[in-house]
Amino acid sequence: MPVSRRTVLRTDGLLLADVSCDCPPRGWTETRPAPVFGFVLVRRGMVHGRVDGREQVLDPASVYVERPGSEQQFSHPHGGDVYTEIVLAEPVLAGLLGGDPAVPQGLVFTTPDVALAHRVLLGRGRADGDAFELAERVTALAALLLGRLAPDRVEAGRPGSAAARRRMVDEARTVLNDDPLRGLEEVSRLVGCSPHHLSRIFATATGMSLTRYRNGLRVTRALERLADGERDLAGLAHELGFTDQAHLTHVVRDLAGLPPGRLRALLNPPPPTGERAAPSAGK
Repeated sequence: MPVSRRTVLRTDGLLLADVSCDCPPRGWTETRPAPVFGFVLVRRGMVHGRVDGREQVLDPASVYVERPGSEQQFSHPHGGDVYTEIVLAEPVLAGLLGGDPAVPQGLVFTTPDVALAHRVLLGRGRADGDAFELAERVTALAALLLGRLAPDRVEAGRPGSAAARRRMVDEARTVLNDDPLRGLEEVSRLVGCSPHHLSRIFATATGMSLTRYRNGLRVTRALERLADGERDLAGLAHELGFTDQAHLTHVVRDLAGLPPGRLRALLNPPPPTGERAAPSAGK
């Protein structure tokens, strides 16, 4: 079965993949236990599934929830399909479900907010978006989907008091100031909060996402280097954890209003060429 798979994001706890299944074979696949927890979001086509003996229809209006150990097999009676795959490691899943990785039974259907978050995530991934931003968006989408199954459990890990939330926001800022190249999962682990809840309380407290705050720190460091006359923009992009020079330019322009080259010229004006002549008498 010709399958084209592009891994958009892979971290210790998250996987995001763009998958296209062309010319699938007729009939049902072999029955196999699901090895991981994940979501399958069909974007085009339709797939039939048998999960623990019960048939399901997977289409763009629904989300398939893959539960570890469930016996599953699939057929493609309508031809090929295209879908997005999200896989969560057990610690990440537990963090989203109040500490317990057991996934409740039930179906998840696509709603406008799910469809929009899904497409924005794919768009950022196709544009070679920053891994920190993608991880934040994947986590938010996963929490949105799990919230359809167990809203109380998804909310269970949220810090209860305003003082605790402020403390975690301050700790996250400290961790990122110390090293803005840290990933979302590492920042969350150091703060002691799930990535989902940290993202939510940080946005509420600061008015911006963790991604935007982190980019602001990196742009500030870039401005310092540009003020010193830095000309190796590719090297600067690598040093500050950007995908490449184009990514650095995009983020700097977005937050500072001008691309790095023009900012360097603005921050390093040429020395004066001489004093202006004194005005003549009577003028």
